[in-house]
Amino acid sequence: MSDRLPSGILVSALLRRVNDAGGFGAVMAKGDPQGGAILVIAIDKGAPPRLLERGIGPDGRTALIDSTPAENLDGYWQRRRASDPDLWVIEVDIAAAERFAAETILDD
Repeated sequence: MSDRLPSGILVSALLRRVNDAGGFGAVMAKGDPQGGAILVIAIDKGAPPRLLERGIGPDGRTALIDSTPAENLDGYWQRRRASDPDLWVIEVDIAAAERFAAETILDD
């Protein structure tokens, strides 16, 4: 049995934190509530949008991996979603979007 929280709970917590802090968060595509991967579209005023996803970092710990494509951000996540229907795609529009995502969806 895993002590990792289900993806659906992590997504709900992230959206609630962002909205409570005065930002905007929305589910662009709903994934598997138990173990779906989470891809965050991080929008921070004055900076280009970034795609961040929970993965394993170089030190072996859970980390946010920047998977922003060089172009066509929407096309990238839609292709990912087509090949992985369990993938959650979440958009957050708030200052320090990466910090909000890291504090909420990383386990360690």
